[in-house]
Amino acid sequence: MTRDQNALNRCVFCLLLVPALFQAQTIAAQATETQMAARTCKQVSSCEEAVVLWCNGYRMADADNDGIPCENVCSTQQQVNEIRRSIGC
Repeated sequence: MTRDQNALNRCVFCLLLVPALFQAQTIAAQATETQMAARTCKQVSSCEEAVVLWCNGYRMADADNDGIPCENVCSTQQQVNEIRRSIGC
């Protein structure tokens, strides 16, 4: 096989692989969003779950806007900030 043929084979492989990977990531992201959207503060069992829920768009998690989501499981702003830093939110 020539160098050009090897390059062409790699290119064809990438063209086939990249869309499949993108589709798998999209499906996983949609599933996660759906799971998170179906949850409420009453349904979370840890502050980390609450922060993830909040960071993924569930704004009612912090209804009083004090920076602490789901106060049934999160008790301090420091706890919330530590979790936010660790998950990149």
